[in-house]
Amino acid sequence: MKKTAFLTGITGQDASYLAELLLSKDYDVHGLIRRSSSMCNRKWIDGLDITLHYGDLTDSHSLDYLIGDIQFDEIYNLGSMSHVGISFELPVYTFQVNTIGVLNLLESCRKFNNQARIYQASTSEMLALPIHKSVNEEESFIVHSPYACSKLAAHELCKIYREAYGLHVSCGILFNHESERRGDNFVTQKIVKNLIRMKRGLIQSFELGNIDAKRDWGYAKDYVEAMWLMLQQEKPDDYIIATNESHSVREFLQECCYQLELTTKYIYEIDKTEPLTCIISDKNKIIGHVIFNPNNKRPWDVQYLKGDYSKAKRILGWEPIVRFKELIRIMIEAELEMHEK
Repeated sequence: MKKTAFLTGITGQDASYLAELLLSKDYDVHGLIRRSSSMCNRKWIDGLDITLHYGDLTDSHSLDYLIGDIQFDEIYNLGSMSHVGISFELPVYTFQVNTIGVLNLLESCRKFNNQARIYQASTSEMLALPIHKSVNEEESFIVHSPYACSKLAAHELCKIYREAYGLHVSCGILFNHESERRGDNFVTQKIVKNLIRMKRGLIQSFELGNIDAKRDWGYAKDYVEAMWLMLQQEKPDDYIIATNESHSVREFLQECCYQLELTTKYIYEIDKTEPLTCIISDKNKIIGHVIFNPNNKRPWDVQYLKGDYSKAKRILGWEPIVRFKELIRIMIEAELEMHEK
């Protein structure tokens, strides 16, 4: 018989890639979708042979019904309020979805399907260490945002349900992972899309915040395979999924400009180390500016993240394929193709 898989957050970047992977492995795939989700958010899953169910992580009754009625073999919780900056503006909602939503899911599984293997999407934002080094699964957690705090609470709940009730719950501590399917409000997609618009004369400027924050950026399509591999293990566990490389937002901007054959010149305020703006030129002709607005910075930001994925490599046999420059190339090519269409 086919294995059945249940994916929350089905319209998001990760779930769309994971659904494709599971279908290629002959799974019967089901997805949870909010009734408020607009049709335009479903473009990545249009045409996929998946069964959609209306419901919400914050509605325990909808989860009880689905998990009790359909005895899923694997459950992947990818639904969340996933934007760190927005979590400062919507902290209560962030906890309702990211923490209470996970508790609802765990309780439904405990009561109605305690044999299901469960994947929880944890985050590198729980590892905001003050020192620049690669972090592994043994590090202590430090949080700098409502998003990270809500995810850490969910992460600890998963460990409790694993130990107390014997649920097969594995947590993927995923570092930043991007793709051409990334939402427009994330900085990587914002840079790619706006530079291409600027090159085509559609805009003359856009704003960024903290360009010196460093992140470990990987490719979402690589990372969903690690999620699947976790649930194929006999024992549940927690794994860091990363590239063991760290690059700043400034480096991301620079590499995008290089691949688009654009040049940059930074303008600094007198006696200040932080730039005010970056002049973008195409063939020595100024085409626009990137403005570094301090108001776009988060109230409390993580300056450096880099993950050690050696445990995932040793136990799961997983390692990243797409690296930093290749990731940017993929995102740029997809956006250029969209403009051509």
